[in-house]
Order: sequence, then C-alpha cells, then structure tokens
Amino acid sequence: MKLAVCPGSFDPITVGHLDLAERAAAIFDQVVLCVMINAEKSPMFSLEERLELARAAVAHLPGVRAEACGGLLASFAGDLGATALVKGVRSGADFSWEVQLAQINRDLCPRLDTILLPARPGHAHISSTMVREMIRYHQPLDRYIPAGAMGVLNRIRQGKV
Repeated sequence: MKLAVCPGSFDPITVGHLDLAERAAAIFDQVVLCVMINAEKSPMFSLEERLELARAAVAHLPGVRAEACGGLLASFAGDLGATALVKGVRSGADFSWEVQLAQINRDLCPRLDTILLPARPGHAHISSTMVREMIRYHQPLDRYIPAGAMGVLNRIRQGKV
C-alpha cells in the first residue's frame, strides 16, 4: 500500500487544498492530510478546529483522512510508513522553498520523496491568508472553502463573532 502525506497548516482549508488531496488520492492508495502547527504563524483557528474543518472537507474521499501533527513532518510521515509528501505550489517562489524542504525531509527520512503539484489555474490565487481576510470582512466564502467544510466553518464562526 502506498501512503502519502499532504501537510499544511490549513488555517482554514481551501478548495485548493482539497484539489491537492483529490489529486493525491488518484495517485496513492491512502492519503493523510496532515494538519500542522506552524510556530511562526498565529492561526485564526485552533488546531482542533482546523482538524475538524479538514476532516469535513475530505469526508467524501475514500482512502483520505486528516490527522494532526505537532512535531516534525518527516517523523510523522515516517511513523505512518509514508513514501511521499505531496505539496502544492502556486509560484516559482513556492517551488524554490519546497525544494529546500524536500531535501531536508529526505535527509531526515531517506525513503520519503516529495511530489510537487502545480496549483490549477483556477486555484492559484487562493490562499488561506486571503480566505482569513475574507472571513474578517464577512465576505462570501463558497468559492474558496470546500463544500464539506462550510457547515463546520459557519458553526465555528458563530462562536467567534
């Protein structure tokens, strides 16, 4: 069985993230959406909320699940027996950064390859940062948040407003 990990902070999960999970699921037998803690970011949503959003977004995808990770990605993926990390890139800058991370992850877990998938043109402009701004200003989100996660997001937002 080939298992891949799709890591991210998913603050919140977007349609671009979901597209990446769907594409990874077409390549691998099992895919774990890994909801990460990024010490350099101040998230809008708690780890538990981000995990709940991710689980709701991928609930319709067979072989795809979401889990949280508070440590090193390479260790998490290695412990699961993953053979690959699947990451999306929206620009050349993303690509350069991800190549560096791929080399580090490969040093830490030699059986772990990184697959970089370019964002689809219709998703390249979407980022969690942009979606957080839209949330702050009460803008419509249905083009940016996966349908499966909208109910969870609306419930979470009611508690934050």
